[in-house]
Amino acid sequence: MAEEQKGFRLSRRLLLGAAVVGGAVLWGGTTVARLARGPSGPKNAGRIADIDGIALPLKPIASPPAFDPSLPWSAKGGDINDASGLSMTPVYGVVEVSEEDHIAKALGFARANSLKVSLAAIRHSMGGHAFDDNALVLDLRKFNKVTVDAAAKTMTLQPGARWHDIQNLLHPHFAVKAMQSTDIFSVGGSLSVNAHGMDHQAGSVAGSIRSMRVMLADGSVTTCSPTENTDLFRHVVGGYGLFGVVLEATLDIVDNVVYRTSREIIKSDDFPKFFADVLEPNKEIGLFYGHLSTAPGNFLEDMIVYRYDKVADQPPADQPEIGEPGSVGLKRVIINMAKWGSLFQQLKWFTEKTLEPKFESCTVARTSAMAEGEACLVTRNNPMHDSVPYLFNDLMDETDILHEYFIPRAAYNPFIAEAREILRNQSLPVLNASVRIVHKEDVALTYAPEPAYSLVLYINQPTDADGNARMRTLTRALIDVTIKHGGRFFLPYQLHYTARELLASYPELPAFLAAKRQYDPTELFSSTFYRAIKALSGVV
Repeated sequence: MAEEQKGFRLSRRLLLGAAVVGGAVLWGGTTVARLARGPSGPKNAGRIADIDGIALPLKPIASPPAFDPSLPWSAKGGDINDASGLSMTPVYGVVEVSEEDHIAKALGFARANSLKVSLAAIRHSMGGHAFDDNALVLDLRKFNKVTVDAAAKTMTLQPGARWHDIQNLLHPHFAVKAMQSTDIFSVGGSLSVNAHGMDHQAGSVAGSIRSMRVMLADGSVTTCSPTENTDLFRHVVGGYGLFGVVLEATLDIVDNVVYRTSREIIKSDDFPKFFADVLEPNKEIGLFYGHLSTAPGNFLEDMIVYRYDKVADQPPADQPEIGEPGSVGLKRVIINMAKWGSLFQQLKWFTEKTLEPKFESCTVARTSAMAEGEACLVTRNNPMHDSVPYLFNDLMDETDILHEYFIPRAAYNPFIAEAREILRNQSLPVLNASVRIVHKEDVALTYAPEPAYSLVLYINQPTDADGNARMRTLTRALIDVTIKHGGRFFLPYQLHYTARELLASYPELPAFLAAKRQYDPTELFSSTFYRAIKALSGVV
């Protein structure tokens, strides 16, 4: 009898153990599958409804005009959102633009019916920059033709063209001169924020523009460039879509040179010296990327320096098409697990500094490397052709928010030291931190009135009211330390700043807004962002 009871107890323990292990395996498998899953649809988590206490929503139009049947409406009424999922806004309607005449007709219809017009494409700005309450939204994604002039080394394109598609068109002989470090954005969006990226020599997209054709609020079309109608040029580039619709832009392109890739780990404090001694004087280093650790043990202290040294002016004749990112599910799991705390942040940093180099894709055959031996070789198009699909997930109760802060180069180390303490002493997970090189930018609302470094942060937050409140507190703390060190914050992101912070960062804002009213007296072009900065500046 005793033996039977003992056997029963053993069996029960085995069953319990098996159940626990099986449950853990099932939970783990389900959790990993959830973390690896791509988006099933857009995130719509409501709206951050104020800026510095000023309410942003507007009342609906009492008697909205009838929709013009000659326009290609993709939506009549409804809501629109951006990449944050936190800017859900009711609009009058959305016109799907595919030709220039659609723009002229839509602006005429809006003028005749006292509607505001907003310009949208991929909508990766995160503060209502591409739409407004009750606005007629021009969806420019299908207004995307590209032509290449190989002899002049230029391309002429419409604003809806995506960098990803442009790179595929230019490859294998040519490459983009200036764009963001990822290729998911539209050209129009990049022009509107004066984007910059991995080429520390080329600088921002402004420096690659030969000319632009722009339709103004009254329907007239004009050409502007760095030498023609320069005032309009300086306001359209980096003007957040508030001065007119870019109909086409002619941009420089460059040869698709071959680079030898390398990486090394340095201390963040040593970066200014590394830039001065290594990066800046060596004109053969074509691309650069500085990735800071977000692991607790060396948070913003260690930096992986990715560099790309030119070894040939053109790839071999049999160069394959540009590959798409690999291991997307695994990368998505790693970055989503990093939201869970210290252990997983350490795992992410370990994979970045130890495992990633072993899986690097070397796209140019070593036999074509002109005695480069065991070097890993890529063309310029390869590292710039990253659509970061692993950053997009199906976790609907959270979102990931970009920040960027521009710091005068002499102030880099004290700024990083203070930013590090701010970020360590708050609860939102910092998923990525990187450093860019920024030149002095001569546009009307410049983020860099002098040469600078920029700190780019990717931070996770819950999409509830508490998550928004914590992000607002963190954003203001980072803006304040940026201003303390003579820097500026980038405006394409969430509207969490105060009037004091906005005007301290951008003292030229009143002049920018005055120019807006000069070029667009009826304020036809509008957005939630525009109304926000106007309200904070005290302009009625």
